[in-house]
Amino acid sequence: MKTIRQVADEIGVSKQAVRDKIAKLGLQNTLQKIGKSFAIPKSTETALLKAFTENQPQSPSQSIDKTTDKLIAMLEVELDVKNKQINDLTQQLAEKDKQIDFLQTAFTNQQLLHGGTIQQQLTASATDEQKTPVTVAPETVQTKKGLWKLFSRKL
Repeated sequence: MKTIRQVADEIGVSKQAVRDKIAKLGLQNTLQKIGKSFAIPKSTETALLKAFTENQPQSPSQSIDKTTDKLIAMLEVELDVKNKQINDLTQQLAEKDKQIDFLQTAFTNQQLLHGGTIQQQLTASATDEQKTPVTVAPETVQTKKGLWKLFSRKL
């Protein structure tokens, strides 16, 4: 068993603070008077140690550590969200690339088909021109003769 002074020195507080804590916790009846001082049983000493350590304000470094840990946890969650967004956007980009490739192939095929159709039309019109004889309208021939006569008379 320890005295109030011994417990106060061990905890690092005054004797009065230990007496006040004993009164607050209602542990006065556990004290044993030995001469002029009071002895504190081991169970009461443990309760006092626990009470003082719980009520002690945190040191600034402990507070900063807890704040830093909370901040790190929050940033890790935010980083996970951003990584998921990046993965989603990468998948969407890959899908768009596939769509562009498909449309380019379709456009190329359409151009080839259109070019083939034009080639067929040109080939068909060339063969039609070869089959059809060229005829000159008689009026055109007479007009040319008439013009020649006009020029030849003046001379």
